[in-house]
Amino acid sequence: MVFGKSKPAHLVKGDNAERQALAYLQQQGLTPVASNYRCKAGELDLVMRDGAALVIVEVRYRKSEQFGGALASITRQKQARIVAATQHYVIINKLSHCAIRFDVVALSGDSRINWIKNAFQT
Repeated sequence: MVFGKSKPAHLVKGDNAERQALAYLQQQGLTPVASNYRCKAGELDLVMRDGAALVIVEVRYRKSEQFGGALASITRQKQARIVAATQHYVIINKLSHCAIRFDVVALSGDSRINWIKNAFQT
């Protein structure tokens, strides 16, 4: 709650989706590093470790597949913003030695979770 107002419903759904994705990925053996990292270039939903690899996870929720679903919503422009924010994160945290992987966790209104490793390349 900010200044006596509750969050809009779409933000609450987004927060819930990120928590659900985080719990799922932890069950799969990934370790959380950061969440909702923001910089001028963009935002990283989840930053995790999978062994030695730094995994940047974009979490997408869509109630239905009617308009292409969660996966279709990650455009080239969105990918470019994720890559730019990742570059900033890597520089700020001196992680240039790490292998980096871009994953997507897509959640649907019927509670399906679709985890796509290496969803896109730089």
